Amino acid sequence: MTRHELRAAGIHDPELRAAYQRCRHLNARHGRTYFLATRLLSPTQRPAVHALYGFARWVDDIVDDLDPAHGAQARIEELDALDTALHSGLRDGHSEHPILAALVDTATRYGIAHSHFTEFMRSMREDLTVTDYPTRAALDSYVYGSANVIGLQVLPVLGTVTSHDRAAPRAAALGNAFQLTNFLRDLDEDLGRGRVYLPADELAAFGVDRERLLWCRRVGRPDRRVRRALADQVARTRAIYRYAQPGIDMLDPISRPCVATAFTLYGKILDELVESDYDVFGRRVAVSSACRLGVAGTAVAGVVAARTRARLTGGRHPLSSITANSLEVR
Repeated sequence: MTRHELRAAGIHDPELRAAYQRCRHLNARHGRTYFLATRLLSPTQRPAVHALYGFARWVDDIVDDLDPAHGAQARIEELDALDTALHSGLRDGHSEHPILAALVDTATRYGIAHSHFTEFMRSMREDLTVTDYPTRAALDSYVYGSANVIGLQVLPVLGTVTSHDRAAPRAAALGNAFQLTNFLRDLDEDLGRGRVYLPADELAAFGVDRERLLWCRRVGRPDRRVRRALADQVARTRAIYRYAQPGIDMLDPISRPCVATAFTLYGKILDELVESDYDVFGRRVAVSSACRLGVAGTAVAGVVAARTRARLTGGRHPLSSITANSLEVR
C-alpha cells in the first residue's frame, strides 16, 4: 500500500520515498485515530498528510524525551539545529534530511506557508520552558502553534470548494479542538511531565489548582471540584467543535469522509471522558477499536461515492478499492 500511495502521488526518488515512509510509520505508531482517518483519503493525498503529521510527532517526541541524559539544554540545541535545517530546506525547496525531506517536498508541492512551520517550532520550544498557562489567551497562543497551524498546513492537501481564506479559520479551529481533547484525555500523563495544559484561571473558578490535580493523581481519582472543572473544559471544547464543523462541507468532497471521521472519533473521546465521570487519573480514556472501525467503516460508502464522482467528472483523485477491512491500522 505504501508503494501504491507514493506512486500515486508521483514520488519516485528512492531517498524521498524512504523519508515519506518514515513519516507514515510515525503517524501509524503515534496516532491511531488520526492514522485511521487518513486511510479514507485518496492515495495521492496520504503521503503529504503523513509527512506533515509525522514531522509534528517526531518533534513532539524530542520535546517529550524524559531521558535524564537528554536534558533541556540538549533538547533546545536539537530543536535549534532542526529549525535551521527546516528553514534551509524550505528556502531551497529540497532537503536531504531523512524526515525533513518529505516535509519540505510536501510544503513545496502544495505551497504551504512557511510561517506555519515557524509557529509550530515556536510552540515546541515553549514546551521546554513553560509548564502552566495562567489564562485561555496564554494557552491559545501555544495551541495556535502546536495545533491550529497543523489544520492550516493540511488544508491545501485536502482541497476546498470555497476560498482558502473562508475555510482556514474552521480548519484551524478543528486542530485546536483536537488538541484540547488530547489535553483533557492526557491530563494525568502531562502532570507526570510537570505540565498542565488547562487555563489556571478557569480551573480556579472551581477551586482547582495544580496541587489539587496532583492530589487527584496520587489517589487515582478526581474529586468533585476537579470533575466540575473538567466538565467546564469539555463544554468549552465542544463549542470549538461546533464552530469547526461547517468547515467539513467546505472541503473537497474527496476529503470530507476523512475529516468527518476524525471529527466524530475525537468527539467520542469527550463522550468517553464524560461517561467515565471525568476519571482521567490512572487510566487513559479511549475509544474502542470496534467503535473506531465502525465509524470509519460507515464512511467507506462516502469515500467510494466521492471517488466515483471524481472519476466520472475527470477529477484529480483516482478511484481505488477501499473496504472496511482495508481500514485496519497496520
